[in-house]
Amino acid sequence: MPIETRIEAAIAQAIARGQAGQTPARLADALDYSTSPGGARIRPTILMSVALACGDDRPELSDAAAAALEIMHCASLVHDDLPCFDDADLRRGKPSVHRAYSEPLAVLAGDALIIMSFEILARVAECDAARANALILALARRSGMPNGICAGQGWESEPTVDLEAYHRSKTGALFIAATQMGAIAAGHEPEPWYELGARIGAAFQVADDLRDALLDAETLGKPVGQDDLHGRPNAVSELGVAGAVTRLKDILAGAISSIPSCPGEARLAKMVQMQAERIISVLPARMRA
Repeated sequence: MPIETRIEAAIAQAIARGQAGQTPARLADALDYSTSPGGARIRPTILMSVALACGDDRPELSDAAAAALEIMHCASLVHDDLPCFDDADLRRGKPSVHRAYSEPLAVLAGDALIIMSFEILARVAECDAARANALILALARRSGMPNGICAGQGWESEPTVDLEAYHRSKTGALFIAATQMGAIAAGHEPEPWYELGARIGAAFQVADDLRDALLDAETLGKPVGQDDLHGRPNAVSELGVAGAVTRLKDILAGAISSIPSCPGEARLAKMVQMQAERIISVLPARMRA
């Protein structure tokens, strides 16, 4: 079964479970709205690719891990768009959740999705309790404090910001979770997979800074100029456009070489190369060379 099919099926199953029974109709609907259509599903695709490269001997664990990771990511987007943070009107080309359903329901939807992500992993403990526990711990570490996406959001309230630490938490954390959780799901140690996830995450954040500075809202599917508007630290303001492009290319240059030895190393290298090309594709043609 293709990776994309496995990911979508696992997410749909989790959302359907959250909507089952006698539930508040609008909140139940907001869960589906928050997670679909799902964009590129980059994080779970990386997770599944690592799991496959490591043998994928327990596909039920890989499927659960991919769904949990993507649902956590979607929850973070719902909260990021709230008036207290970005106050964004658009996400993925449609009204953000708080615009479509109200601010209280957006808060509740994001909270429900966070809880759902851990429920998904707890449910597969019967398959392999040790791996499920490790998956829960890995996702928790990259979602909260001190080095998860909550820390990343928190950096935006500090008077001075370490740009590398900010990027590592805000965007890099869930990419690190992707590579490490993919390894865990397949019975491999997570630590060797840290660098690959960190490199991919750092590249995506620099690319996101460049998109925010260079693209328009119609192309991006969400508001642009948000970094300048909110006074947030970013690679473009610190390094300039040319410097940010150089930083992006330097990060990507070592990504493939950071892949740990595994049975599917060659196939995984192709996936990483494809993601690198995808990241570079956000740049204007004159900057891609």
